[in-house]
Amino acid sequence: MEYTISKLAKMSGISSRTLRYYDEIGLLKPKRLNPNGYRIYGELELNLLQQILFYKELGLELNEIKDIIYSPSFNLEEALEEHLIHLQREKERIELLIQNVNKTIRSLKGEAIMKDTEKFEGFKKEMIKKNELEYGAEAREKYGDEAVDASNAKLANVTKEEWESFQELTRELNEKLRIATREASPGDELAQEVCELHRQWLCFFWEDENYSKEAHLGLGRMYVEDERFKKYYEDIAEGAAEFLYEALKIYCK
Repeated sequence: MEYTISKLAKMSGISSRTLRYYDEIGLLKPKRLNPNGYRIYGELELNLLQQILFYKELGLELNEIKDIIYSPSFNLEEALEEHLIHLQREKERIELLIQNVNKTIRSLKGEAIMKDTEKFEGFKKEMIKKNELEYGAEAREKYGDEAVDASNAKLANVTKEEWESFQELTRELNEKLRIATREASPGDELAQEVCELHRQWLCFFWEDENYSKEAHLGLGRMYVEDERFKKYYEDIAEGAAEFLYEALKIYCK
């Protein structure tokens, strides 16, 4: 079956203007142009658009999506299977939060008793699932299943006090990194304090025996090279990922 650009826009929920832009940048070309110059899309283009929207949901940039779907090794069936795994994990993550919120509401109404520790269980499990979803494959390949499983177990077993301490440490680390990125040099005292805070932050997830300065520096390099990690630090301050990596080069000597 074939679709005009307006019909495809209506069916997919994205605008005709967006489809024209995808055509201009070579992300999604129409099957053909009819004699009047209107774009016509077929089944192949429909499937590609579905993939584009899936990858956008995963947070990929358009140029990254283009590289993936037009790679000679791209396989539509394998891509759909990967999307299904991602969606199932995301469903589990959301259901876990829903359960936690529902139980909290019931406890506030006096319909159920909720221990203080339970209020944090959902957040800890949500963090574990989110980390596995976004970074699990790379972490397991780099550090091994045993190290990743130990990290998840450590996080799952933290107490309420330890969790609150971790939250405070995260706030302190991010705030000092923001200030250091804007006002300091990588070798300054504040920048090196940020590196020490970052080590403490890492060891909340890592067992002490799994920490090394080589691994710490390697992680800093990944913050610069991997766009997902880089975005996390760029949201703290522009240039924060590169600044932290340069500071870690000094700290880890």
